[in-house]
Amino acid sequence: MSRIALLVALAASFIPQSLAQTPTYKGALTLSPIASNSKCLSSQNGNANGSPIVVADCTGGADQLFTFQNGQVTMYGGTMCLDVTDGVNADGTKLQIWQCWSGSANQGWYYNFWDNSLSWTNRGKCLDLTDWSLANGNRVQIWSCSPGNPNQFWNVGYMASNLPATSQNGQTGTNNCGTGSSASSLCQTLWLNSYDDFCLFGPPRTASIGDIEREAVAYCTKGTHGTRVIPPGTFRGVHWVKTPDYVQITGQGDFTKIHVPNGDEGGELDNH
Repeated sequence: MSRIALLVALAASFIPQSLAQTPTYKGALTLSPIASNSKCLSSQNGNANGSPIVVADCTGGADQLFTFQNGQVTMYGGTMCLDVTDGVNADGTKLQIWQCWSGSANQGWYYNFWDNSLSWTNRGKCLDLTDWSLANGNRVQIWSCSPGNPNQFWNVGYMASNLPATSQNGQTGTNNCGTGSSASSLCQTLWLNSYDDFCLFGPPRTASIGDIEREAVAYCTKGTHGTRVIPPGTFRGVHWVKTPDYVQITGQGDFTKIHVPNGDEGGELDNH
């Protein structure tokens, strides 16, 4: 099972760029490089001024939880902040945590959820995976922002073992869905485990995808994820592809069984 379940709250179909300085997810989040969702950023020496921010195996502990608020990236209940060491605006400057100070230039961050970069506000530098190394203890740095640079692509999310009740403001459903199944479930978490254990999003009632995407709910092949169950006969065939970078599921079937109207061409079901 993957470390992070796929959450889609579908709270809004459009969010102005002016509000795109924080992730769409709320609360305490993990930060993982695109190279591996099994690795998380972590405070190496706990809650101490000057503790290096390094790569580590994901545990979801307090040393790996970051909250985006008031233009800062905070830890430990908002007492400590992600900080550019000595405020040195140079490629290769390493990151640390330091006691939060309101308005500190060293602690200002802007998360762009369109390209998953975290930039040092107004400095032209981005959080960067040093040498593209996933070795535990590798200390991350700032580097000149470069669109499309995989070293600067950071996923945010939650541990699959500790999902929140909801992950976005205004969400219509829930993410901590428990076990079992229900025909009226409003679960909005997908599990992608194998060719016979996966979930899809669909309307909670028969309606056009384009009209209902913010309310879409999870339908799963197994009745163990707290979701609705995909009825027998829905699929005529399924093709499952898993690579180091993505999982892809394609197939054919009668999707009216999960409330997709006949002839509906579907939609992105994204939350941007």
